[in-house]
Amino acid sequence: MEMITNLLAVVVRFLMTIKIADILDITIMAYLVYQLLKLVKSTKAASLLKGLLVFLMALWLSTIFKLNGINFILNRMMELGILALIILFQPEIRRILEQVGSSRFAGFGLFSKEQKAGTMEHAIGQTVLACTEMSKSRTGVLIVFEREILLDDLVRSGTVLDAAVSNELLKNIFFVKAPMHDGAVIIRQGRVLGAGCMLPLSKNVNLSRDLGMRHRAGIGMSENSDAVVVIVSEETGSISVAIGGMLKRHLMPETLENLLRNELLPQESAETDKRKIRLFRRKDGGSDDGE
Repeated sequence: MEMITNLLAVVVRFLMTIKIADILDITIMAYLVYQLLKLVKSTKAASLLKGLLVFLMALWLSTIFKLNGINFILNRMMELGILALIILFQPEIRRILEQVGSSRFAGFGLFSKEQKAGTMEHAIGQTVLACTEMSKSRTGVLIVFEREILLDDLVRSGTVLDAAVSNELLKNIFFVKAPMHDGAVIIRQGRVLGAGCMLPLSKNVNLSRDLGMRHRAGIGMSENSDAVVVIVSEETGSISVAIGGMLKRHLMPETLENLLRNELLPQESAETDKRKIRLFRRKDGGSDDGE
């Protein structure tokens, strides 16, 4: 009992020495570490990080066992290591700096939710419009809406873009004679991130035989990430959505729009939109049934 009392006294004395500056210091360091982990997660940096740890272990062992020749070489390599890392991660570092300086970080994120929701609403509306028109013309479509799991590696398999989602842009990308029509469009936070991207095929052997490569790629993408994938069949014009390895087929445009809103928009925003639609219909004298 006395040991526990002494331990608690030590802990209390330690806590009393902590200042506001210390808390701020820890918070900033935690945020920087979090951003670094996000960078590693969104790239192939995980394997490079393992290689770096092996290198540091070898340097430490060469120092302990006094392997002077190896230690000398590793130390010289270490001096160039920071420059090498900057060169290797130059695209990712540039992207992070651009994000830090962009308007969506202004005001410490006070308006970022509203801005993102507005951009995503526009992207959903334009996607539904494009898919409806391409369904009628039986144009094959494969659109991936990125969520929490970043898809940077897949974007690099196609053409990197940074454009607002529009009906015309999507129809031009998936036009049968366009160079990128066979790949997928990847959308991040309501903007087209890449086109002509290659997706992993599903390994599910129980899939229906009438599903083509486009559907198998869409299902495979949803199996390997939390993305929402919209597919339009080139053979039938049918609209489908793949989520979590499951495929919802033969969707009407209204059903597609409701599904995308429920999956991609914040819940508060989705509820607000429903209330606006109900209010508009009442003013128009229309019925509110079926909502």
